[in-house]
Amino acid sequence: MFGVRGRTAHLAWYRTDEAAAEVAFLHGFSDSAQCWEPLLRATSGIRALAIDARGHGESGLPEESFGYAAHRDDAALVLSSQSRDGGVVVVGHSMGAMSAAYLAASRPDLVRAVVLEDPPTGRPPAGQQDESWSEPSWLADLRALDLPSRIARGRSEDPDWPDDELEPWAESKAQLNPRLFDLPFQEAAPLTDSLAAVACPVLLIHGDTERGSLISTEYAERCARAAGGEFRAVHIANAGHSVRRDNRPQYLAELTTFLDRHR
Repeated sequence: MFGVRGRTAHLAWYRTDEAAAEVAFLHGFSDSAQCWEPLLRATSGIRALAIDARGHGESGLPEESFGYAAHRDDAALVLSSQSRDGGVVVVGHSMGAMSAAYLAASRPDLVRAVVLEDPPTGRPPAGQQDESWSEPSWLADLRALDLPSRIARGRSEDPDWPDDELEPWAESKAQLNPRLFDLPFQEAAPLTDSLAAVACPVLLIHGDTERGSLISTEYAERCARAAGGEFRAVHIANAGHSVRRDNRPQYLAELTTFLDRHR
């Protein structure tokens, strides 16, 4: 699917073709740019760019604080040379969604619209300080398995995911650089603060909190009140944190409609 591969500084990136990208994809924590390929194969005619976040996929890991501001700056570095004039639509999931919000707030010249798939709210988990973090046990357990076993674990825990999602998801876990857990974690601003500074159109997509979605309907309403520009929140039922994997048809319908308007 990705026909062009390149590097900018420590960052690995991938484009669907030689043409300048019109849509950029930022993946979630412990995923990689390759995790967007199943979705892209289900679309048509999108000139896409996907970036491996620092410490993920084939990107390097600078010895500095790890967090959304760093991801924002990384994305800006790549987009400054690899996207079309007038900016791109940035689509992000989880960590990548918050990074996209940071980017849209600070670099409107690079972002013409943004899609946020279940971003974190910006509050650290209960009992966790921003400056100290460690590898989650679920991730350590996955990384200890071989690839077929990781795929089997994914199929068992998420039986509704399309089969083509499982291998790139499983491969990305082995690519994660464990040194990132030795780095200080940058304090995160609330998502609502970032949205207040975003002037371009925003589509927020979230699932059910009881299935693991980080965004509740009540919080989505808070985001709508805080947003500095055009804003729409979409709740997709029977989906959790990975909305596009849990309910690809409805996610694709919302994404395609948005891209048709703004790319």
